[in-house]
Amino acid sequence: QVQLVDSGGGSVEAGGSLRLTCAASGYTVGWYCMGWVRRAPGKEEETVGNIFTGDGRTWFLDSVKGRFTISTDNAKNSVYLQMNNLKLEDTGVYYCVAGTLGGTCLHSQMDFSYRGQGTQVTVSS
Repeated sequence: QVQLVDSGGGSVEAGGSLRLTCAASGYTVGWYCMGWVRRAPGKEEETVGNIFTGDGRTWFLDSVKGRFTISTDNAKNSVYLQMNNLKLEDTGVYYCVAGTLGGTCLHSQMDFSYRGQGTQVTVSS
């Protein structure tokens, strides 16, 4: 049974940083593709970024490029989203997602088979 547990969200002032963690079980993060999506109030869900774990290549939403990074720790079977210089528009629920083997990665329309329970990120002025 695959389980993704998201953590690390919280409330932060604009310009601050947060690090989200996704701990996986039943799914090896080094298999293929891992990513993060977010859902902001009143907006459609969007892909924030993803990583092709085979070679570490990443893709990011234009609005977060240069501020967010994704990394993995195979020993801990975990994925991280480091978010710096947070902006008000980054507010939302963030979900870790695990890619569908052979599906689309490194793209805004990443194919994923599993998602975490979500963690709330609130950025205030």
